[in-house]
Amino acid sequence: MSRNTQHQFVSTDVEEVVSEVTTMYEAIMHTTVRPADPEMLFIRWVSSVIVQERTLTNYAGNQNVPSRAEGENLDALAELCFEMARPEARPSGCTMRFYISEPQESAILIPAGTRVTDKSGTMVWATEEDTYVNIGGSYADAHVTCQTVGLAGNGYAIGQIDTVVDVFDYYLRCENTTVSDGGSDVPTDDEFYELMRASMDGYSCAGSLGGYAYFAKRASTEIADVVPNSPSPGVVKIYVLMADGTIASEELKAKVLEECNAERVRAFTDNVSMGDPETVDYDIDLTYYVQENTNASQAEIRAAVEAAVQEYVRWQCGKLGRDINPSKLYHLLMGTGIKRVDLRSPVFTPLRDGKLALAKTFEDLSETVPQVAKLNTSKLVNGGYEDE
Repeated sequence: MSRNTQHQFVSTDVEEVVSEVTTMYEAIMHTTVRPADPEMLFIRWVSSVIVQERTLTNYAGNQNVPSRAEGENLDALAELCFEMARPEARPSGCTMRFYISEPQESAILIPAGTRVTDKSGTMVWATEEDTYVNIGGSYADAHVTCQTVGLAGNGYAIGQIDTVVDVFDYYLRCENTTVSDGGSDVPTDDEFYELMRASMDGYSCAGSLGGYAYFAKRASTEIADVVPNSPSPGVVKIYVLMADGTIASEELKAKVLEECNAERVRAFTDNVSMGDPETVDYDIDLTYYVQENTNASQAEIRAAVEAAVQEYVRWQCGKLGRDINPSKLYHLLMGTGIKRVDLRSPVFTPLRDGKLALAKTFEDLSETVPQVAKLNTSKLVNGGYEDE
């Protein structure tokens, strides 16, 4: 949802103000002011000051409306909502497996704060608590947190974090067994505004749909959509979609589950768990034709068509349950300057959003799983020029 444009509480039209000031001046002085009179210069100067003050008045008025406020002004308005402060940036995390050289007759301590990194030493992670390799064991798993907050620590592949900084007794080697994820930057004004709006559902203590969705989104600013539903009485499933259209990683799902399982969030009788949405593949296969005598070059047209297709792909996977809709692709392509398009695929395909399950019986649990579109292949063919 895009935020509202700035509202004009008072007019800032210069000529309108000049006319008003001139009328008042003529009434007070009992004279007529003509365009070339010296008084007109003074009137225009006074009018410019009034317009500047009106501009500041409009700005101040808009900064008192959450949908238009910015920066610290938006932060101040958050005190009126359930979400009273802008969330801070969060670090990523992952699960590390630490190996020792050989099993021991006593437990081997991996101290809290043991640091690990990748071969390049770009990022550093640290264990959160003391962990022991059990007697007779050869390894232990521990959760580590990136020491740099934000998105920078996300996306390290399994096995990529493999270098220990703080060596402990009998240490042999280490590796991450999950992809690092869960890091998020400080929300932008747009993201924070949407979180403020969603937070009004947080007042509910009965496990409302909006409440679960709001608390799930608190886990990361990279979450684009959340669908909570109840496939059976007392059971809550939460489905999360990332901003790039991908399914949430195990690390992020763990953070979402932690947010939604808190005693102040979860209804006492709810059993809350995470689920993965079902992906539905689609192809893009089209031929586009260009109008003869167009001013744009073929290279410019091609670039515009490719950009339109990429925008469509982002839009299509941006929400759970969004139908695969070729009409949207038609709309975007016709704005590139082409004459027409022969679109062979995709075809319109309705997708489940997982929300209607609440209004049905619990006989078919598959109906409760939301779907999301996923691009399979893309084929763009230039059909050449056509006359009108």
